This record gives sequence, C-alpha cells and structure tokens, in this order.
Amino acid sequence: MAPAESLANIKGDEPAVSQKADVTDSTISGQASKESPENPALTEHPAENTTATSATVVGQPKREVIVRKEIIQLENSDDEDEDDGEEGVSEETVGGMLADYPDDSEELELIHSRLTSLTALNLPRFAGSLKKLCLRQNFITVLEPSDFHPLVNLEELDLYDNKMKHLGEALENCSKLGVLDFSFNLLRSVPDTISNLQSLRTIYFVQNKITKIDHLHHFGATLRSLELGGNRIRTIENLDALVNLEELWLGKNKIAKLQNLSHLRSLRILSIQSNRLVKLEGLESLANLEEIYLSHNGILRLEGLDNNLKLRTIDLGSNRIPKIENVSHLGDLEEFWINDNQIPNLHDLTPQLGSLTALQTIYLEGNPCQRDDMANYRRKVMLALPQLSQIDAIYVRKA
Repeated sequence: MAPAESLANIKGDEPAVSQKADVTDSTISGQASKESPENPALTEHPAENTTATSATVVGQPKREVIVRKEIIQLENSDDEDEDDGEEGVSEETVGGMLADYPDDSEELELIHSRLTSLTALNLPRFAGSLKKLCLRQNFITVLEPSDFHPLVNLEELDLYDNKMKHLGEALENCSKLGVLDFSFNLLRSVPDTISNLQSLRTIYFVQNKITKIDHLHHFGATLRSLELGGNRIRTIENLDALVNLEELWLGKNKIAKLQNLSHLRSLRILSIQSNRLVKLEGLESLANLEEIYLSHNGILRLEGLDNNLKLRTIDLGSNRIPKIENVSHLGDLEEFWINDNQIPNLHDLTPQLGSLTALQTIYLEGNPCQRDDMANYRRKVMLALPQLSQIDAIYVRKA
C-alpha cells in the first residue's frame, strides 16, 4: 500500500484499494499531516482564455485597449488582497464566541468563523493553560502583541487559510511553541521574527508567495519537519544548520537543481515534486533517507542513489526516465513508483528488482512497456517479480 504522505493517506476496503498517492507538499506536503490542494489557476491562465481574448481583439479592434488591461489585471491578481465576498462578524459577536469556555481551557478552535480581529476574544483570559489555538479559514490579517504576549504556554498555533502578510512581534513570548502553521496566507518571505521560537519542531508555510528559504538557522536543534510547498522558491539553500531535520517538503515550487542538502544527515523524507529537476543528484550524504518523492519533474535518468541504502519508497512518476537501473543495491525498497516515464520494455525488472525481497509495490503504468502490451503486461511483471503484492493500483492474487 502506498505510504502516508503529508497530504493524504491512501486507505480503503475494495480489492483495488491501494492507489499511488500524488504527494504534493503534502503535505503532498502531501502533508503526513497537511492538505495542500493544487490550483493551476493561481499560476497560469488556460490556453482557451488566451484564444478567446485574441478573437475578441481581432473582431472588435476598438475594444483592444480594454481587453489588454483586463489581462494585465489577471496576471497580477495574486499581488492583490483576495476578496471572497464575505464580511467579518461584528466585534460583539466575536466577544461571545468563547464566553462558555472555562479559563483553564487547553485547546480552542475557531474555524471558518469570519474573524478579522482577535482582540474581542480576550485570549489572555486563557493564558495560564492554553496550549493549542486553531484559527483556520478566517480573515485575520494581523496578530496583535497584546493578544499573544500573555500566551506563554502556547504549543501549537494554526492560522491556515487567512490573510496574513506579516507576522510581526506578536509571538515573541511564545517560547514553547512547537507547531506553527501559516499555510495558505500571503507571506512573501519566511518571517525573521520566528527566530525567538526556539522550540519549533514543525513549520508549515505551504502555498504562500515565499521566494527564498531563509531565517531558519535558529532551529538546528529542534526543527524536525519543514513544509514550504506551493511557493515560488527557485533554490534549495540556507538549510545547513538544520542537522536534525527529518522531513523536507518543497513540492510545487520552481527548483531546478538538487543541491545544498549534504548537512541534512537526519533527513528521512524528501519531497520535491512538481518542480523543474532534470537530474537525480546531491543525495550522497543522506544515508538515513527512507522516502523520496520526485514525481512530475523532468528527470532523465535513474541514478545518484548509491549511498541511500535505507530507501523504502521511491517516487519518480511522470518524469522522462527511459530505463530502470542503479537500484539493485536497495535491499530495503518496498515501493517503487516509476509510472508515466519512457520505459520501453520489462527487460530490466529481474536484474534490477528481482533480488529485492522487501519490494511489495511497483507502478509502471503509463510507460510504453504497459501501453504497447496491455494484454500481457501484468502477467509479465508478476513472472519477473513474484514477490510483489501490488502492481499499479491492483493487488496481486497469490496462488
């Protein structure tokens, strides 16, 4: 069965229950924890819209200036504050939301409550006991220091899907904060003010507008999971201090090269799906790597895994790989996803994968070796790799 990703856990009860997860920082990230839904409309306009616009310009030349102005606004629309047409609730209504909660409450959740400000909630009332605060899917644009400075026992803060552009100094007293989620906001950089949060173990900054990995060197001793999927990052950098990092999720960015990973010797999970990679490289020092997700790139060859002997899951689906090679030494490999590549035949299955007794699942669909011989493909894979329990999304029936 396909392993849990940051975004999804594939489960079910039907015979074809186990399906390959499209792990996108999951979160993927496919996140083993967070949802990060893809929305291509955020980054590019459908071709049909371009065609329709061109037709309008040609047919009505006097309206050309107006049409072009509309296109410019669309292309830069992500620089504007998003307006979903809803209004925040009144301060009086906000003030009553937590009226029935005792002062010693350890967890508070106000999801989709149309909050624009938190002051009326009187959060300092819970300062002595509050550990987890969830404020998902609201309209919060700023965190006031007066609301958060007293919350010295706060351990988890979730502001997923709000309107935050800056963090400010509001959290400087939250020294116990271990989990911080600012996914689906409007951040343009990793906030430098998080440097005071010396207990951070998990950071989610999925689907913002971050262009550079920075301001994380303070967390070398504590940080275990970093999720920066769905941003505008072009270079893997400034991670050398994160020697205890175990999970790195960078899916759906603009990264063209695997580099600057050599200090991440504790890394177990690496996800860089939907980027611009063409070469599998830079992984020599990652001896503890167990799962690697590099689907939806432009990788040309299966290589560079000589030292990654603990690998259990390899996802190289939707690349441009023409041959299965350089994996026969991976004795712990359990799941091998290489669907939608350019593999012409099954000749390499036995020499490369036949001796891998731990191998349970392989995905080869979408390659020429499957498309060109659909009647016999599955039987041939079973004969070449009798240890398998799953081929593509279908379980193997054992005799």
